Amino acid sequence: MATGGRRAGEAALGGNSRLSLLVDNEKILGFLMIAPAVAYVLALVGYPLVLAFIYSLSDMTVGSTHFNFVGLKNIKYIIQDPEFQTAVKNTLLFTFVSQLIVIVLAKILALLLVKDFKGKFFVRALILMPYVAPISLGVIGWLWMLDSIYSPINWLLQHTGLFGPDFWPMWLGKPDLAMTSIITVHVWRMLPLATVIILAGLCSIPQDIQDAALVDGAGYFRQLFQITIPMMLPIIMVAVLFGIVFTATDIIIILVLTRGGPYDSTQVLVSQAFYTGIDAGDLAQGAAIALFLFPLLLAVAIFMLRIARRAEVA
Repeated sequence: MATGGRRAGEAALGGNSRLSLLVDNEKILGFLMIAPAVAYVLALVGYPLVLAFIYSLSDMTVGSTHFNFVGLKNIKYIIQDPEFQTAVKNTLLFTFVSQLIVIVLAKILALLLVKDFKGKFFVRALILMPYVAPISLGVIGWLWMLDSIYSPINWLLQHTGLFGPDFWPMWLGKPDLAMTSIITVHVWRMLPLATVIILAGLCSIPQDIQDAALVDGAGYFRQLFQITIPMMLPIIMVAVLFGIVFTATDIIIILVLTRGGPYDSTQVLVSQAFYTGIDAGDLAQGAAIALFLFPLLLAVAIFMLRIARRAEVA
């Protein structure tokens, strides 16, 4: 009995020793820690991406049970399609204008929020509200505010004298106003995230650098353009990159507010891919439209990360 117990103890010690060796090995420990993230990306991002690429080279539809290889036929067709060309223009306009407004407003808000004032915590919580609330509920609220008949925005502006008695704009019924409306709602949605990221960057600037600039007689704008913005450039690039990716791949706002209308004036690549692949059942063309975004976003991501890297090194 004593011999059996000693052997069991030695076996347990040997097992613990091997486990310690595995844990102490940096390569093995690093692989074990990163493996779940790699598996997650491969399962939820890599597999659908490969599937979409395969579908784009086929004639797959929702009801088909056969796979026929058609090469680049779908890509050639959508590039010549006027609706696709309109969706590309709308995607670029929607992404560029909304991100420009978001970054400017986020920088102003972050500069205000970094100061000490009464009610600072309440103001910060209020700014974060659009981001913590479910986006579908928020957009439904905007759908009511921009309604062509019951819009409280029109009622308020009319009763304050800013709109004439016969002026009642249809925010979602006219092409220019519809694009303006979805950009406004998207800015409302993305502003909190950009503000928080830039605010974190502002708080990370050492106070002694700013104090030294004040001693040297640097004014507000000199500090802003020669100290604050250069030191925050990597963080701003990350905020812009996240904003571009979220904007170019977002469909909720357009789906709830305009469904791509009127006259495809708010149709973007993501919504067109959804309507073509899911609503119309043409999985092949829907996948081809969706994949068009991939090289564009990849190029933007590489470009911005290189700028951020150079700013860090400088």
